Amino acid sequence: MILALEQILNGAQLGLMLFLLAAGLTLVFGIMNLVNLAHGSLYMMGAYFAVTLIDWTGSFVLGALLALPAVLLLGIAVEVICLRRLYARSHLDQLLATFGLLLFFNDLVLVIWGKAGRTIALPGWLRTSVEILPGVPYSAYRLLVIAAGLVVALGLWFTISRTRIGMRIRAGASDREITGALGIDVASLFSLVFGVGAMLAGLAGILNAPILTVQSGMGERILVIALVVTVLGGIGSVRGAFVAALSIGLLDTLARAFLPDLLKVVLPASAAQTAGAAAGSMIIYLLMVITLAVRPQGLFPVRAR
Repeated sequence: MILALEQILNGAQLGLMLFLLAAGLTLVFGIMNLVNLAHGSLYMMGAYFAVTLIDWTGSFVLGALLALPAVLLLGIAVEVICLRRLYARSHLDQLLATFGLLLFFNDLVLVIWGKAGRTIALPGWLRTSVEILPGVPYSAYRLLVIAAGLVVALGLWFTISRTRIGMRIRAGASDREITGALGIDVASLFSLVFGVGAMLAGLAGILNAPILTVQSGMGERILVIALVVTVLGGIGSVRGAFVAALSIGLLDTLARAFLPDLLKVVLPASAAQTAGAAAGSMIIYLLMVITLAVRPQGLFPVRAR
């Protein structure tokens, strides 16, 4: 039971990390109708900005906080310079252009930071464990990641559903021509949306940097899973991204933790380990296939405009 509880928390932490990445992706695609394969690169740049700023300031908290506006400004610059011209183009053109941006950022990282992977050392107060139940310690940093993901999810829901800027974003997504005719600067609004999406991806990279090695190309694998989350939850639905990300995080973590032991009932130990690892990697894609077969528009499709 202790192991199961720890794995559930690990799954929640992974799911909320995926939500931070997928939320920006689903906002950009659902609101701006832009397919952005460079979204994982913004996750990577957030991690590298954090590495550099933490080294410069000598403070994990200050460096991480300064990295957020850096990724926000980078996202706005990318949208203004490169992506604004692609809104009226086909999705194939968008795929090719953003794939080029992905390659550009991977090479840019190699030029500036080099080929060697980088790591971030956590301060002492985050390397400790918290006793979540009597006799059940859990990483303080992973709890912080879970809390940050929940706060961001609540903030996104409130901003989009309950604020004037959220109303303008929804209006621009529904009909940008009419919204512009009403006096709203849709171009600046979309730049802000893209920048916020980039900042969310950067936040995921910042929070993951102390857990993983920061290196060129680190955003590509997680981008694939974020795309699965976006499609599974329903393109353009932040609520769908949250539910799908948590589901995938829990399913992936629990499958990798327990499937090999379950398969040992019917298979030899070595074969069970191999089959369990393979099945754990495949199970989230199988979930996507089943869901799309039943609900082609995802779990929480955005209402037709």
